[in-house]
Amino acid sequence: MVRDRPKDHVADAAQRAALRARMCQDTPEPSVAARLGQIGILGWLVVMPILIGIVLGRLADRAADSGIFFSAPAIFIGAGIGLHAAWKWMNRQ
Repeated sequence: MVRDRPKDHVADAAQRAALRARMCQDTPEPSVAARLGQIGILGWLVVMPILIGIVLGRLADRAADSGIFFSAPAIFIGAGIGLHAAWKWMNRQ
């Protein structure tokens, strides 16, 4: 009967570490400026639809003389659109 050799955990860990080191050399980490740019893009992707919702809601409220009847839902719709756009952009990166 042939016995399986015991698994060498140290050798496996060394191979995984070497593989991670090769992967890091092939795809370096983005710079701080690139990360700040990504954060800025994400911020504007969320903020711009909210601001547009505010403007459109206020125009509709002023035209209908309705207080904040249209502004509040427009803000939430803008936030939903902005968060969806940011989520899609992050999944593409």
